[in-house]
Amino acid sequence: MRTIVTFLFVLATVGLSAQSISKNALGVRLGDNDGFGGEISYQRYLHENNRLEFDLGWRNSNDVDAFKLVGLYQWVMPIDGGFHWYVGAGGGIGSFDAGDNDGTFALVAGDIGIEYDFNIPLLISLDMRPELGFNDNYSDNLDLDIALGLRYQF
Repeated sequence: MRTIVTFLFVLATVGLSAQSISKNALGVRLGDNDGFGGEISYQRYLHENNRLEFDLGWRNSNDVDAFKLVGLYQWVMPIDGGFHWYVGAGGGIGSFDAGDNDGTFALVAGDIGIEYDFNIPLLISLDMRPELGFNDNYSDNLDLDIALGLRYQF
């Protein structure tokens, strides 16, 4: 009997943990690094506390306009109630227009943030994404992107 109760407890715990990340989430991520920008953001559940995030967006500043695609692998950990914190790593590619100078770039990125999962299918997050770019003409430095995300979960 003790073995059955233990098995059911473990099964219930795993089931609750697996439900802490929605299967899909789609929304926007609005941030500011080298100018204001917005991204269409998609998250896809992989396993109990892992997901992928893909962001397609643009940046607009006085000197440079940039368009980029970023993919991240994230680990999500519950805090309390609907709060979770997450950390991730990934990379991306993009293009930029800086007046007389335009081209493409690549980047590697980290990600750390906090999110709240409402009882309705809404997820709100605040994260910080350091990005290290690779291109002699535009993005050879470390940029810090801080953004607010709003996503619909399904």
